[in-house]
Amino acid sequence: MSTLEIRDLHVSVDTEDGPKEILKGVTLTINAGETHAIMGPNGSGKSTLAYSIAGHPKYTITSGTVTLDGQDVLAMAVDERARAGLFLAMQYPVEVPGVSVSNFLRTAKTAIAGEAPKLRTWIKDVNTAMERVNMDTTFATRNVNEGFSGGEKKRHEIVQLELLDPKVAVLDETDSGLDIDALRIVSEGVNRFKENGDKGVLLITHYTRILRYIKPDFVHVFVDGRIAEEGGSELADKLESEGYAAYVGAGAAGAGA
Repeated sequence: MSTLEIRDLHVSVDTEDGPKEILKGVTLTINAGETHAIMGPNGSGKSTLAYSIAGHPKYTITSGTVTLDGQDVLAMAVDERARAGLFLAMQYPVEVPGVSVSNFLRTAKTAIAGEAPKLRTWIKDVNTAMERVNMDTTFATRNVNEGFSGGEKKRHEIVQLELLDPKVAVLDETDSGLDIDALRIVSEGVNRFKENGDKGVLLITHYTRILRYIKPDFVHVFVDGRIAEEGGSELADKLESEGYAAYVGAGAAGAGA
């Protein structure tokens, strides 16, 4: 049973006017078997949290801690974080020209598992994972995300999630740009991952539509780099009907006080 613990995390980015603080003291614990949804308006720091956990060099951790099963995540290189059991599905998956999907997936699996999977078994596993998300298996021979539609890129990330089998999945706006069918298929993939029982999910989203398929145990409202409110799935319903105006107004008032 794994636990990702974030304690009083402060993160800044460099700008032309000097460092700008984005996260202003975030504390959050994700236990195995739990799904946490982070919601909030644009610019509130949701994606910054995801990329900071993953180790993106753009973001500077100024204070606070992130641990996975007691291990200091912030002391790890990006690849070490992946081997420790962290997975990031990006809002805008990047293209990797010259590297086939099959080779990319097998290389990643080898790095995480410490040994290469048997080729015959691996091909079967890749094809099965692709079929589960309604991807043509010929995509395995194409370059990573090159020429993929937005929905195909997101489905490919669910294929990665299933094959790499991390401890904690951080999903940054996985629902962005998906049509109704793709949203359902991607959500089913996340639910299959969680059904293992010992997996944690941190789902970042603007909208409640994906939460109709992936039921969160906890919802956290992000405003101005902080968690403004926490609750269960009923909080997402409240946000759907009322929006973020009350939180944004309160945050602005607090900043001016």
